[in-house]
Amino acid sequence: MKKYTYKDKKDTRSGFGDAITLLGNSNEKVVALTADVTGSVKMGTFAQQHPQRFFNVGIQEANMIGMAAGLTLEDKIPFAATFAEFISGRVYDQVRQAVAYSEKNVKICASHAGLTVGEDGATHQALEDLGMMKMLPGMVVINPCDYNQTKAATLAIAAYKGPVYLRFGRPKVPNFTPENQNFEIGKAVVLNEGNDVSIFATGHLVWPAIEAAEKLEAEGISVDLINIHTIKPLDEKAVLASAQKTGAVVTCEEHNRVGGLGESIAGFLATTQPTPQTFVAVNDRFGESGTGEELMHKYGLDAEGVYKAAKKVLTQK
Repeated sequence: MKKYTYKDKKDTRSGFGDAITLLGNSNEKVVALTADVTGSVKMGTFAQQHPQRFFNVGIQEANMIGMAAGLTLEDKIPFAATFAEFISGRVYDQVRQAVAYSEKNVKICASHAGLTVGEDGATHQALEDLGMMKMLPGMVVINPCDYNQTKAATLAIAAYKGPVYLRFGRPKVPNFTPENQNFEIGKAVVLNEGNDVSIFATGHLVWPAIEAAEKLEAEGISVDLINIHTIKPLDEKAVLASAQKTGAVVTCEEHNRVGGLGESIAGFLATTQPTPQTFVAVNDRFGESGTGEELMHKYGLDAEGVYKAAKKVLTQK
């Protein structure tokens, strides 16, 4: 297996913040909005450098989405950012009607997603957001895995015409993808080629999947490992090719099993290539308070959980 290493750990929200700063300097159409969490979503530098294009609306997420939709009518490219739980669940009606249904060019940027919000607890741990967003017609849904990929994804969606949901997080995670990568919306990244089991991972679960794959390969199990950074549109060609090759699938995500990446892959394969599949995801429950690392382990969203899921699905081939 190809050896993946990293020099440092960085939070993916900083990848977003650094990219939005670059966009502010290079594209006058880009505007930034947030709901009283400027520092948390790393928009501070943009706000300092471009105060006329920055809007802190206060704790009014629904109004923020309405403002963002309106700004597109003036040919602006609005990036609206706050915590994932608030920019999905709290304002779903506005996202559905003002952005998705109206086909507005709004970039919905969701920080502090998943269990890794940690001590903030279940009320702040968005585990349903990817499913909610992928159900909206025309909505692109992206969940990058590290700082570099988040930065590249942010730059890429500025050039994309249409609504996008971009998810990132607070914890520092291994930063291992190329610094100046070419991010292609809807194009999966093959991290390792193998023949025994397919592991599809997204977001914070990509690095644990790499660690699990290394352990499996050490036992003589050949792993086809794929980073699915775009949940929608799903790279169906990559998924089908891998499933046909291995005949066993593991899906990994920091999200509820219901409505997430695993369901997308299962639904697609059910109609094209029925394949045994195990899910590494939160099993239809809310989170709780604790450190991010503790929670990821408790809910089985770590390298150990991915390894066990792969071993299980291999018995079902």
